[in-house]
Amino acid sequence: MRPPTATEIRGLVDDYIREEVYYREAMTLGLDRDDTVIRRRLRQKMEFVSDDVASMREPTDAELQTYLAKNPAAFVDPPALSFEQRLFSSDRRGEAALADARRALEQLTAGTTAPAATAGDPSLLPPDMTAATPREIANVFGEAFAAELEDAPLDRWIGPVQSPFGMHVVRLSIRKAGRLPPLAEIRPVVLREWQATRQEDVNEAFYRGLLDKYDVRIEGEL
Repeated sequence: MRPPTATEIRGLVDDYIREEVYYREAMTLGLDRDDTVIRRRLRQKMEFVSDDVASMREPTDAELQTYLAKNPAAFVDPPALSFEQRLFSSDRRGEAALADARRALEQLTAGTTAPAATAGDPSLLPPDMTAATPREIANVFGEAFAAELEDAPLDRWIGPVQSPFGMHVVRLSIRKAGRLPPLAEIRPVVLREWQATRQEDVNEAFYRGLLDKYDVRIEGEL
């Protein structure tokens, strides 16, 4: 928070002159050529110019709505399921796991309270999942298990449902259908994707415009 001294000012000026001399002499000697680092830096600076062009304009809501309508798959909320499950482990029970799961299903369906027979086996698997997408379910229980739950009835024990861990009895409590949210709910997300797409388009158009100035000849086979 003080003005520089005369010595400090002179040091800054001398350093600027030194930089300018080295820069000009390096350019005269062609040291900027055939240098991968410099070439990449110059390419990057040209791409920055193109990026600035792409970011100059904000889209209207109508443009975002059109983009949303053309790319619904990128913004759809996937379906979600809430369920509880009880595992009858193949490691613990062997071939008896299937029969034990069937017996537990019968008792649960009938409303019989027999905790020892219907509780299943302890494991690191979650006993229930809430608002889980099919992909999340498949990541935990496997693809076949997740597929079985897609059309499962609500509020009813079903099974046995197989997974890599054994046999399960499952009760689905909530099924939330997938949907495409309105723009008002996801505008920041749509804006981000629109900007990314526009930047790609503008960058490519910028490059093509520069490329048209050159005659490009490629020798040999590609």
